[in-house]
Amino acid sequence: MVIKPYQEPPLLELLRCLNQRFELPNDERQQYINLEKGQQGEQKFSELLENLTNDCLILHGLLLKCNNTLFQIDTLHIFENMIYLVDVKYYEGDYYVNSGNWYTLSKKEIHNPVLQLNRCVSLFRRLLQKYGANLPVEGYVLFNHPEFTLYHADPELPIILPNQINRFMKQLHGIPSKTNDQHMRLAQKLLSDHKDESPYTHLPEYSYEQVKKGIVCASCHSLSTSLIGSRVICNGCGREEKVDNAILRSIKEFMLLFPDRKITTNTIQEWCRVIKSRNTIRRILGKHFTIKGHGNYAYYVNSDQRDDE
Repeated sequence: MVIKPYQEPPLLELLRCLNQRFELPNDERQQYINLEKGQQGEQKFSELLENLTNDCLILHGLLLKCNNTLFQIDTLHIFENMIYLVDVKYYEGDYYVNSGNWYTLSKKEIHNPVLQLNRCVSLFRRLLQKYGANLPVEGYVLFNHPEFTLYHADPELPIILPNQINRFMKQLHGIPSKTNDQHMRLAQKLLSDHKDESPYTHLPEYSYEQVKKGIVCASCHSLSTSLIGSRVICNGCGREEKVDNAILRSIKEFMLLFPDRKITTNTIQEWCRVIKSRNTIRRILGKHFTIKGHGNYAYYVNSDQRDDE
């Protein structure tokens, strides 16, 4: 049973949207690339777990705190007599291990994922002690990019390579388990202690004036789009989209990037750029949002949003 399903990190959605309209600084761009890769790996693994048939409680994407230290768990499996903690890595390319250190083939040292796993498992065990739970915990780093290769690794390392994933899934399927209310209370406690946002993530400074305007192609993410009739056409890949859908999607992007700015007809027309008809913008806003104010002071809010202004 999936207690906490996999969800794309909100930060990733925001950075992806910003990346299409703004040149991210190097640190934030690397953060964005890492999040994209992580999302692909975790989503693939979550899809594999959908076929798990034995009695197991699954929680994806936990951010927990123990002894004032934050730690993240990609996937947690609570069985009757065991907890499996899995850290998913979507690394691509060739790597090797030398004297406990991890490197790319170009000899660039990377963070040792096994050390990261051990830290996470240790903190989680201490958290279980605080909860009064005494289930043993096993941790694994799972590499699920099909083109990942690791050389010179100790066979005793708690890692699962791409060609071992099917075997690992069979291992999970074969664990006898019958969870009860005590296991469910543990899962709910973990869920209630989950932190929604890490304080260590940060966004670059950006303003409305700095970001590029236009309708982003839903396929290739290009801003080179045009309005032809009632459809928005990408000049790059040729993707066509109904104008209503394209505008509504662009409004959602605007709200994500600028949650404190008012949604007005003029602003959304400027934001979409290729839409010249204010009536089209007004019609879509009126259909999906609630108008507040009158005349030049009119703006729109979500239909279920309370506004005290």
